[in-house]
Formats: sequence, structure tokens, C-alpha cells
Amino acid sequence: MTTRLPKLIAFDLDYTLWDLWIDTHVTSPLRRDGDTVNSVRDRYNHEIAFYRDVPEILHRLRAAGVIIAACSRTGAPPLARQALSLLLVPPKAGDKHASPTPAIKFFDQQEIYPGSKVAHFKKLHQKTGLPYSEMLFFDDESRNREVESLGVTFCLVPSGLSERAFQHGLDLWRNRHSVEVVEDAAGTAEEE
Repeated sequence: MTTRLPKLIAFDLDYTLWDLWIDTHVTSPLRRDGDTVNSVRDRYNHEIAFYRDVPEILHRLRAAGVIIAACSRTGAPPLARQALSLLLVPPKAGDKHASPTPAIKFFDQQEIYPGSKVAHFKKLHQKTGLPYSEMLFFDDESRNREVESLGVTFCLVPSGLSERAFQHGLDLWRNRHSVEVVEDAAGTAEEE
């Protein structure tokens, strides 16, 4: 089995990367206590934090050169961006000399505004020039499967993103595009 990845992997935010709705469960202002990693608090001290496996997944995608996108239909785009700016992703496991990184720096593309996820992906396609077949989308709401009408591979994560759910999404994408994956792997092998 190949390890080829899609060129773009997109994530919903609410109940996909963190366990709340940013527009209804969180009240500004947001704050981070010093250099605390993976924790931001709102006015009432409610915590915003990524699910456990999210930081390592983001590091792996960054190292692999995959375009990472945030696609959220939240009614509070500024608050979502502020949370991503304040959340510090811990250094990659084993990298003792690195500093935490603001989560927002992992997201090459941000489509964070109310509306259909189809509109979000049309905008991603327009901005990146990538075919929809090179896009994988993780979301906790089945209604957003509508992006498959464009050719995007959709992976439902009803309990949020975990390593297991992430691998399942990669398998879905690889199975859906097995010819491209095999041809690309063969081309890579010939070049080496």
C-alpha cells in the first residue's frame, strides 16, 4: 500500500478539531495563559483545545508538504481565527528544541464563513488550482458530504478527528483514487 497523500487536506473546526461550536459555546475575549500549549480560555474560563491527535497530524501534514485548509461555516469567523491564532501547537514529538507554533500557521488556506461547504471548496479550487480529486475533507456533519458532488473525498468524523479517523480518511481517498495513487507511486519509484 502506498503512502501517497492528497495534495490538500481540509478540516472543519467545530467538533472536528475541537469539541465545541465556536459561535455558541465560546464568549470573547479569548486568552492564553503564557505559553500554555493547546489551551485557550474564553471569558467564562471554558477551554478551547484540539483533540489529542490533532497536533501530531498537523505536524505530519506540514512535513509532507500537504496544503492544510480550515473550512468552517461558523457564524463567528473572527472568533474562530482568534482561537487558531492563540492556540499553540506543541512541538513535534521528539523535537525538544522547537518552540510551540500558533495553530493558525499550519493552515495554508482558510475558508471560515457561513454558507455551504461546496462554496468553500470552489474557493479552495480557485485559489490553489488543484483538482477536487486531490482534496480530502474531514467533517463531523454528514450534511457536508455534499462536497463529494465536486469530486472531493469526504470523511465523516462524528466523534472528532483522531489518528484512527485520519487513517480511515486517507484510506477512503486512496481507494477512491487508486489508479492515480498507483501511477504516482510508480513514477516516484522510477525517478529514484
